[in-house]
Amino acid sequence: MTTPDLALAFPRPPQEVRAALDQLRQVEDAGLPLTGLHLLERPWDPATCEPRVRAQLWPWLDAVAAWLNHTYAWQTAHAIPSCWPRHPHLAHELAVLACLRLAAADTTGPHALEEWHRYALPAFHARMAERLGIGCPPGRHTDWPARSWAADYDSLQASAARRALFDADLAVEGGHR
Repeated sequence: MTTPDLALAFPRPPQEVRAALDQLRQVEDAGLPLTGLHLLERPWDPATCEPRVRAQLWPWLDAVAAWLNHTYAWQTAHAIPSCWPRHPHLAHELAVLACLRLAAADTTGPHALEEWHRYALPAFHARMAERLGIGCPPGRHTDWPARSWAADYDSLQASAARRALFDADLAVEGGHR
């Protein structure tokens, strides 16, 4: 019988990810105005990161997912599927969860980490279970069930119908009802 590793260390963020987080911390510590925040890379929001940062962010998030599965996924509903990069909602949520865990561990006391365990991790598990349902068992990715709904939303006909409603609202508002 093998014994599980009792206390696996949280994966260390790679250099580019850590540099982006350190830069954000310096801005916050200096009390600088946040007007230029949109110019800074925020690893908890991967779309804000340049390719050089995302090139290191994705493997780190993969290591975080493996760590979460090994450390916290006692129930199958809590296991992050191996196809997580094919689920944009998981990619976004995993980035936030990883950055929150890193920030919680960087404090001088246990309170932030306790809050991560109490709020962030269970909320992540609940949203993941809600969104995935029973989809994506090991080795079998389930494609996006709402794809047809999204395609309909993106269609020219649906876009034109929404625009017409927006224009009608503005025409009524312009006439001051």
